[in-house]
Amino acid sequence: MIEMKVAGIALDAMTRSPIVLLKDSSDRRALPIYIGQEQAKSIMGALEKQTPPRPLTHDLIVNMLEAWNMTLERIIIHALQDNTFYALLIVRHGEVKKEIDARPSDAIAVALRTNSPIWVMEEVVADASI
Repeated sequence: MIEMKVAGIALDAMTRSPIVLLKDSSDRRALPIYIGQEQAKSIMGALEKQTPPRPLTHDLIVNMLEAWNMTLERIIIHALQDNTFYALLIVRHGEVKKEIDARPSDAIAVALRTNSPIWVMEEVVADASI
């Protein structure tokens, strides 16, 4: 697995669709993932350390994790099938660890809010990186 960081949000020149761009620590590889407008806003808000007046969906998830004394250990973008990325939230509560299926954009938005690492499987990077 490769740990990656969010480099930012870009727009596809042709479709104007938002893309979250992940980069490895050496900046040698970048992984573009197309996302929705709302997820792009949420990720940008987290990158800019904005606090909304009321919790938005990703803030609510973080609040629930904190209320139940759970921690997000990391997220893993583990598969790419038919141009669709798949991710997992790795959540711990005491000695119990759970893997929760998530869209990569949602997983990234929550990871940014909890300062959790973002990991990508080698084969996904090999198939989709630029």
